Amino acid sequence: MSITVSNISKQYGRQLALDRVSFTIKPGEIVGLLGPNGAGKSTMMKIITCFIPPTSGEVSVHGFNIREQSLEVRKKVGYLPENNPLYTDMYIREYLEFVAGIHQLGKNATKRVSEMMEMTGLMPEKGKKIGALSKGYRQRVGLAQAMIHDPEVLILDEPTSGLDPNQLVEIRNLIAGIGKEKTVMLSTHILQEVEAICSRAIIINQGKIVADDSTGHLLSKAGAHESVTVEFDREIKASDLKTITGVTLAKKLQGNTWLVETEAGTDVRQDIFRYAVEHNLTVLSMQKQTSSLEDVFQQLTKP
Repeated sequence: MSITVSNISKQYGRQLALDRVSFTIKPGEIVGLLGPNGAGKSTMMKIITCFIPPTSGEVSVHGFNIREQSLEVRKKVGYLPENNPLYTDMYIREYLEFVAGIHQLGKNATKRVSEMMEMTGLMPEKGKKIGALSKGYRQRVGLAQAMIHDPEVLILDEPTSGLDPNQLVEIRNLIAGIGKEKTVMLSTHILQEVEAICSRAIIINQGKIVADDSTGHLLSKAGAHESVTVEFDREIKASDLKTITGVTLAKKLQGNTWLVETEAGTDVRQDIFRYAVEHNLTVLSMQKQTSSLEDVFQQLTKP
């Protein structure tokens, strides 16, 4: 396993930030770590990356224990913290060469810096100081420094925080590409991002894991449903729509527009059209919607 977390707890005074958390992450997985603010996500990442010790429990990264072999763990891990601390008065290449020196890359440093700048799309801004970069390019610098020593595991805390839609897509695609070769664990509040690039999601609430599965299985476990929004040309009754096989709920939204819910995996659009024809109705519009990870997240973490 790339990462093995066993019964990790972390206490700050009287506050229990993590409560006996356990999970494993296999090589090549991209795993999203989700949870409300204060759930313990950043604390978990800081423990895995040896920035803070756990109160109890054990963590190993590629077989190395974080307590006894922390230097070996740091060699295997690339870490992008949430606030992405950078030396803003340094030039991009200067900073990356500095980080390469910390990792003792020696003669390979210059070549590796160039490779990282190319991979993360930093070449167009190569002549600038970090302080003159946009938020998106600063995130790229953060990713480059996290990968400079070619780690086998990447830990990314809110890697797309504060990015505009174009920057978000670029960073998302970059992470997805990295995940083809490395194990990636990322935390984010953008749940569409998890659906787009993560093979699995771990949801933490109040320091405990409340879900750990593929996104598809999470949707089904949470009682996921599908729905259709349909507008007819004249008024009908909810009881009429409920006669359609598979319909579990018919709710009037406004005018002659209805929300029709069905069980997961059931598509009633053809049946709705058939019903309309049989009752001399005209369907003015119809749109299918599927439960999202956001719905599941709210169900699992609501107070």
